[in-house]
Amino acid sequence: MLTKEQLITPENKIYGKPTLMNETPMHYCPGCSHGVVHKLVAEIIEEMGMEEDTIAICPVGCAVFAYRYVDVDWIEASHGRAPACASAVKRLWPNKLVFTYQGDGDMACIGTGETIHALNRGENIAMIFINNAIYGMTGGQMAPTTLMGMKTATCPYGRQADLHGYPLHITDLAVNLEGTCYVTRQAVNTEHP
Repeated sequence: MLTKEQLITPENKIYGKPTLMNETPMHYCPGCSHGVVHKLVAEIIEEMGMEEDTIAICPVGCAVFAYRYVDVDWIEASHGRAPACASAVKRLWPNKLVFTYQGDGDMACIGTGETIHALNRGENIAMIFINNAIYGMTGGQMAPTTLMGMKTATCPYGRQADLHGYPLHITDLAVNLEGTCYVTRQAVNTEHP
């Protein structure tokens, strides 16, 4: 019988954990997608060969824990201020890969102003937006991005326009700003062909 080491050779290896992923066990709620996105971010940084030249900014909320899992240089910004912090970092170190990692409360609520203005200025940063449409860390309350009819702890009968207003579609806003370079919306819970 062959050992594991004999079975896994560079020629037949299909997948390996990104080297930038720390050994810290994930603590996120099941289904939130943070762990999947961390893995994808780590893989992309490695593919780009930017392991030593990446600076990431995370704010408060669930996104703050990203520094535990991906081994790059992190700055923890005040709530909503990650795009402003990333703009400063990129201007100081233009050759670095700079990105923010933000949740819906951070990017689409308290940080909407910083987000919109960083996009409109055309800052050379990437902003990764994890939108699960609720405030997961603080009990599942309605977020600005909560969809119509979606039930949360603070709208148990579902979001209603006449009572709660309409959801904020931050990517739709971003795509209409002249300084924005690229916008994509992806789901990490499905496999694309």
